[in-house]
Amino acid sequence: MSNVSSSGPPMAASPLTRAVLEIDEYASGLGWDQPARLFALVDTARLRTQEPGLAAQLGLDGGEAAAPLTPVEQDEIPAGTALDEFLGTIAWPDAVAGCALTVERLMLPPSAESSVPDGLDEAALAKWVARHPDRQEVRMTVAVLRDGARESALRLREKDSPNEVLTGADLVPGLAEALTATFEA
Repeated sequence: MSNVSSSGPPMAASPLTRAVLEIDEYASGLGWDQPARLFALVDTARLRTQEPGLAAQLGLDGGEAAAPLTPVEQDEIPAGTALDEFLGTIAWPDAVAGCALTVERLMLPPSAESSVPDGLDEAALAKWVARHPDRQEVRMTVAVLRDGARESALRLREKDSPNEVLTGADLVPGLAEALTATFEA
């Protein structure tokens, strides 16, 4: 486990938005072409009180200015495991307030959707998208809380700057729903 720390996103952002931007910044520091990464989101104050040793290990035993939610990176997602299958195996302990996932994908602009050939299976579609001249590499960071709150951050590889990160609650609804389902087990 490692704590994700950084100079941090704007203080005015909601705790969930701050956590998503913190994870995006952490992933950005690792570079592109990375595997998907899963994070538990824990209530920082609760962690300090209930697990002071872990809080100290994560560097959260210091000042009072810590973010309300602390992202804690989980073990690596097993290679060759489909993301939806992996997410279906997760059961979070009560101490986990939410979770987040960062994953890289290729995407096409809406204008290209009409040219997608009919009848492609998932593998053939992926190959078709990978060869499309208008494809974009994107890193998606999606976070959800137990109460249903959600937030996302999208970063295009060609506009790889913190000032170009797009945020919003419903940017990646399918992934947000899959993450929310990990709390329903």
